[in-house]
This record gives sequence, structure tokens and C-alpha cells, in this order.
Amino acid sequence: MTAGMSAGTRPRFHIRTHGCQMNVHDSERLAGVLEEAGYEHTPDADGADLVVFNTCAVRENADNKLYGQLGNLAPEKARRPGMQIAVGGCLAQKDRDTVVRKAPWVDVVFGTHNTGSLPALLERARHNGEAQVEILEALETFPSHLPARRDSAYAGWVSISVGCNNTCTFCIVPSLRGKEVDRRPGEILAEVEALVAEGVLEVTLLGQNVNAYGVGFSDRATGRTAFADLLRACGEIEGLERVRFTSPHPRDFTSDVIAAMAETPNVCPQLHMPLQSGSDRVLKAMRRSYRAKRYLDIVAEVREAMPDAALTTDIIVGFPGETEEDFAGTLRVVEESRFSQAFTFQYSPRPGTPAATLPDQVPKAVVQERYDRLVDLQERISLELHREQVGRELELVVSTGEGRKDGVTRRMSGRARDGRLVHFTPVGPAVALGDGAQRSPTVEGAVRPGDVVTVRATYGAPHHIVADGDVLTHRRTRAGDAHAAGQRPTTPRTTGLGLPTLGPPPSPATPATGCGAGPDGPGSAAPGHPATLTEV
Repeated sequence: MTAGMSAGTRPRFHIRTHGCQMNVHDSERLAGVLEEAGYEHTPDADGADLVVFNTCAVRENADNKLYGQLGNLAPEKARRPGMQIAVGGCLAQKDRDTVVRKAPWVDVVFGTHNTGSLPALLERARHNGEAQVEILEALETFPSHLPARRDSAYAGWVSISVGCNNTCTFCIVPSLRGKEVDRRPGEILAEVEALVAEGVLEVTLLGQNVNAYGVGFSDRATGRTAFADLLRACGEIEGLERVRFTSPHPRDFTSDVIAAMAETPNVCPQLHMPLQSGSDRVLKAMRRSYRAKRYLDIVAEVREAMPDAALTTDIIVGFPGETEEDFAGTLRVVEESRFSQAFTFQYSPRPGTPAATLPDQVPKAVVQERYDRLVDLQERISLELHREQVGRELELVVSTGEGRKDGVTRRMSGRARDGRLVHFTPVGPAVALGDGAQRSPTVEGAVRPGDVVTVRATYGAPHHIVADGDVLTHRRTRAGDAHAAGQRPTTPRTTGLGLPTLGPPPSPATPATGCGAGPDGPGSAAPGHPATLTEV
């Protein structure tokens, strides 16, 4: 029990998450592990007995953000000695005991491979009266075998692999997440089915290089890939309405995967495929094992199979040695690909990556000028594509937290099947009311996050679409019921490593109890802006 708490009171925890979707899902696992150990979640850091930082080492100024926020907590920690602070994730894996040297009021530092150790490390720090730093070098247990406290009643993250076998010169992820390890297909599908059984409508399959999944057990004789088979298997799950995945690598993108996307009704017509650069010379320096023509060939094949698919991408501007001619190549590929959105980043050196020591670092002013031109081009394309949607009927899963002005405009927000963000007015005769509700001009509260609506687009902007007419159809869902009741799916702890093996399955692991959980062993930002901080 945290010092200063009365007997019978559960200590409260708060998690701050930086970075990619992998980190968001890892935070769901951290929350599940802590709840299993007797902690209680609080959405507010103020007064929390435990604050956990799940960190990112990819974003620019990640170090400064973390240590700045740790500094802000120092006075609170001094005032309440029983409070604990833990730092995990990619930056913790990189900095290790540097964290406690820079912020000696931190109690626990843990890495990407031992998420499940957090409760035991907290107890050890409390007992020993000193900081605990535990960083493992390799995965021992697949994180998806840990319990999870899910953030959403209608959408779920499902990890199919962790780690990465690529050696991109700008990226530090492989050194922090380790080599790629894949889960067994049956375990992935079981997790998806369990989420659907709790009312979840949509899942996103996660991996650092998601379409490299299962290379070791793909059928080379027929050319069928394990990832394409996994998509098709998801199509057989009754009640699963939408399947997405992120992020694929162009090197591993096959015609079989494109066919599976086009032929499986619940796989969404959306593809996020990082480009990084449109210059073959820069791609080679990045160690990206494709060239601009190969990338454009994939785009063309996707467009042929799914004419209405929305494509998004990641692009780095100002990689060392990038010339004006190289950058012009990027602009050409962007113009030809016509992405609905692009997440654009100015290159910044990451210590420990090969690119950090390359000669010919591009001056900041040059990078900024190129970046501005790229953003202007992409915003023009996004605007054109979104204006093409005006007049079309769009099916949305209603979401929460995606419309910053929804409270002022009295709109709600949702995602179309192709992933586009749509703000709509939740009014009209088609809005279905709950039992006992009386219809009013605004039908306030009748449409809930997790419900499914059809709307007609009336306006297109670079980063969103607006539908200000009446709702055309409205389907109340179990996910909407759960969201309205404040319920979220929970995923219990399972046994086994979740790794493909030969021979008999592994022996069941000893269940963790109390604080003794055993060790367990990538929101998107608006284009042109860093990822935002999310809190759970």
C-alpha cells in the first residue's frame, strides 16, 4: 500500500502516453497489469498515488518533454513522499539509469520488454527505499498475454507482432524494441473474437512492420502470405465490422495482401504506407529496401483493386545529404500518389542511429522551407480529395475526443470506413432513441460514441469533412450502450509466450498475484505536427 493511504483504500494510478499506436496499446496493458495488482485508475494526475510515463524515443525533443514533465512533478513528490513515479517505454529503454540520474525522485525505470514487471518493481522500490531500474534486452513473454484495460468501447488495438528486423538508418526502434517476434494466428483471432464478444466493432492490427507478419510460416509454394491469410480470417468473425492495420512496409507489400484487402468486406479501404522520401538516392541512404517506382506501383495496384481507398503516409524532410533534386522527387511522388493525409516530419538526428553521424546535415532553414512547401502541396491535395466527397453518403462509427470544436458547434465526430475524419450534426428523424426517450429538435444524447450513422458530406477541409444535414441512418450498438454506461472491454491475463513454436505448447505459466506480476519480456498527429500527449 502507498504510504499515507488509509487501510482498504486502493492506490490510484495515472498513465501519460507519448508516441505511436504501439505505445497507446502498451499503456492499455500497463493499466491492466496495475488493476490486476490492486491499483485503481484515475483520469487525473492530480492526487494520483502513481504516475507512469510511457515514453517515445522517436519524436523530436522526446527527452526534453519527459524531463520537463518529471520536473513539474518534483514538488508534488516532495510534498507527498508516498507518491511513486515510474518511467517506461522506448526512452526508458534507451536512457536506462540516466533517468534517475537526471530525475532522482523517479522510483522505477522499466523498458519495452518487461511491462509486466511494473507492480513488482514498485513494491521493491517502496520496500528498499531506492529507485529500481530494470531493463531487459529481449522479449520473454509476448505483451498481449498481459491483462489490458481498454480505452475504447468500440475500437480495439490487437498486436500481431513486436519488434522490427529492418535497419533504417534514421530509426532507433529496432534497438529498443528488438527483433520481430510474431504471435500465433490462433491467439490473435481469439483476442479479436473476445473483443467482438464485448461489443467492439473495429480492430486495428498492430506491428512495427505489420505486413512482414508470419514470414516464417507463409506458404511459399502458393505465394500466400500469413498476413493476407490473417486478414481473410478476420473477415470470418461474425460481428466484426471493421479491420484496419498499421504500419506496413512497402518492401513486404504483396499482391496477395492487396487482394485480401479488396475481397474481405470488413477490411477497410484504407492504407497507411510510409514513403519517407521520393528520392531513390535518399531511400538508399535510409536503407529503405524499395525505390520510388516500386512504391508507385503498389499505389497503382491498390487503386486498381480499391478505387475509393484512402492512402496516407509518413515523410521525412531534410534527411542528411538531401538535395533540392531529391526533394523534388518527393514532391513528384506525393503529387502522383495523392495521399488523403501525410504525416510530415523534419529530420532530426537520433543518437545511436547511423544517420546521426552522416555528413551533409541539411541546414535548419533549408529543411523548414522544404517542409513548408511539402505541407502546402499535401494540404492542397487533401482539400481536393475531401471536396470530392461532398454529396456522398458516408458510414461512420461515432468516436469521442476527435473533434476539438464539437462542444461549440454541437457536432459529433466519427471515422468513415476509409479512415477520414467526419464532423456531423446528430439530428434528424432517422436518429434512433433509446427506450423511454422523448424526441426533441436536437435529440440530445441519442447518438453515442460507438453507434453507427450514415451521413451526407456537405463540406471538405484539408484535415476533415463536415456533414451538417440530418443523419440519414442511425444504428444503436452494444458498443454505444457500453460507452454510455462507462464500460470498457477488459482483456484477462493469458498463459504462454504467444510465439510460434514447433512441438507441444509451452507449459502454463504460474499466475501472478498481487504485486507479483511476472515480466512480459509505435494518435496520430495532424499532418505536419508532432504526436499529441494522451493520458489514460
